[in-house]
Formats: sequence, structure tokens, C-alpha cells
Amino acid sequence: MLTSQKVVKLMTKRDSYFDNARFILIFLVVFGHLIQSYVDTNTFVANLYKFIYTFHMPAFILISGYFAKGIYEKGYIKKILKKLIIPYLIFQVIYSIFYYFLFSESTISFDLLNPHWSLWFLVSLFFWHLMILAFNKWKPAGAIVLALTLGLAVGYIDWISGYLSLSRTFVFFPFFLVGYYLKKEHFQKISSSQAKVFAAIIITSVAILLVNFPNLDEKWLLGSNPYSDLQSITILGIFTRTGVYAINFVMASCFFAFVPHKRVFFTQWGTNTLYVYLLHGFIIRTFRGSNVENYLDPMQSMLILIIVSFLLTLLLSSKLITTIVQPFIELKWSRWKQLLKSLKETKNSTFKNTTTD
Repeated sequence: MLTSQKVVKLMTKRDSYFDNARFILIFLVVFGHLIQSYVDTNTFVANLYKFIYTFHMPAFILISGYFAKGIYEKGYIKKILKKLIIPYLIFQVIYSIFYYFLFSESTISFDLLNPHWSLWFLVSLFFWHLMILAFNKWKPAGAIVLALTLGLAVGYIDWISGYLSLSRTFVFFPFFLVGYYLKKEHFQKISSSQAKVFAAIIITSVAILLVNFPNLDEKWLLGSNPYSDLQSITILGIFTRTGVYAINFVMASCFFAFVPHKRVFFTQWGTNTLYVYLLHGFIIRTFRGSNVENYLDPMQSMLILIIVSFLLTLLLSSKLITTIVQPFIELKWSRWKQLLKSLKETKNSTFKNTTTD
């Protein structure tokens, strides 16, 4: 019988399936943020943006929950505090300085309680781990129902929005919780040929639905706004979010059906998604504040935007970039030490060859 410690060790081994999923999802995060500028001016881009947001963050969060099974391991909370909150504080300060220069603001504002842009994910991810400790006292079905109920109810609290990422924390927690309860065999079953046929039908249906109902506010998919900001009749907000939840879960399942299980050319880059997530904002925000954004026609340049997003994802997950910024993200110097060691060995080898000659 496997002990809990052995299960955790097995879970932490690299799995090509999840690394593949991570890379595809982080690429979609970058691409989604890149095309966001054109959502209000181009119907096709708006529909594409909504389509991506029906599944990419729910799927990402679900994977995070799946790998949170070591929550009861000794020192785990301290580990995620170091992994999530310290990098959050560092990048919150860096982004504050970055925005000061980018937007030529008169003063620098260091607000640690309102996450800049994509940094909400680190704060929410930390809270989700803590919430598992409380929700895990329930049976899975009851815990999931409670999580969904809170996600629906929080929309009626107007003051909960971006502050400490509380809105997204409650709205997206059901995906983290479901991921926590899932096992590897669930992903294997959903990848069957028959499941893929149903998934393709559902994906097509959702795409058609988005095209035929263009008035759906994309903010519903972000989970960051109260119903009063999204619904003319606030009381009906719970029904809209219920529908969004249904689409999110179904589309995330469909996504996992098509993720390759074997190692492919982009698998290795799926191990550095946190780097891409934290760093791409500097480039995307610079792009949004430049004249390049205004000169590009999104339809004519769609292929260019896709290629740029892909190359940017590769660059930010490359060995060079991850080595340079590792101390700021992982608070480690292991990649630097490895690089210096390699340089030293190369230097010694060159010196030895020169001496021999």
C-alpha cells in the first residue's frame, strides 16, 4: 500500500501530459492578453477571446488543484508561502515601478493588497491551498457543492472585487477543489476516442453559441466583478454565473481530452509556466501602450499575433530567461550555480586543451 508520502513523491514526478497541458494553457494566456486590446473593436477577436476564456484559466486552476495533494505534508504551507506570496510581493513592487515609468505617473503607488493585473493568481492560489484544509473535512460532493454555492453567492457582495483577489478566489475555487479530488485515471478516461468525439461536438457548439450571443460580457469569464457590475437585474446574476460555471467545467474537460499524453517538442517548456505568467505582463503592457498596437489590424495580423505569442512563450520559458530571473521567482540560485559551474568546466577544458597542444 502506498503511504501518503509516497503518493506525494509520485505526484511530483514530471508527467508529459500535464506539462503539455501547462504549455498550451500558458500560450493561450499570453495570446489572450495580447488580443485583449481588440476585443471592443472587432467581433471575431471578441468571440475568440471569450472562447479561450471559457476554459483556459479553469483548466489551469484545476491542474494546480490536482498537484495540491501534498497539502498535509510537513512544511507544505511554509513551502507555498515562500513559492507564492514572496514572489507576489516582489513582483507587486516591480510592477508598481514599471507602471510608474510606463504611464509617466506623478508618484509610485505601492498597494500590496490590490494585485496588479495577472498577479491575482498567486494570491488566490495561496488562499486555495489554505481553503483545502477546511473543505477537505467534508465529503467531496458536499465540499464541491459548498464551494460552488460560495462562488455564486459572492457575486452579491459589491465590495468584493480585486481587493486581495477575493472575488476570483471564491469564484474559481471550485475548479481547484475538483482538481484536488481528481485522479490520473479520470484524465485517461476523458482522453478516449469516444470522449474526443463528444468533446469536439461540445467545443463546436460552444463556439456557435458565442457567435450567436455576442452580447455576453467577457467579464463574466474573469470572475473579478460583482453582479451589480455585470447584470442589469442583479438578482438574476446567480443564474448567469451558474451557466458560466457549466460552460467552464465542460470546456475544461473538452480541453483535457485533446492534450497529448506523450512527450512532444514543447513538453519541456511546460515546466516553466510560472516564469511566463509573471514576466509576459511587462511585454504585453508595453505593447498596449505603444503605437504598434494601433497600427496592427487584428484580422490581417492574426497569424502574426499567434506567432508572436508562441515565440514570447518560448522565450520566457527558455533556459536563459529562467536562469536570469530565478532568484526573483523561486528565490534560488541553483540555475546560476549550474551555469557558473558549466562555464568553469568549459574554461578548464579549453585551458587543458590549449596546454596539451
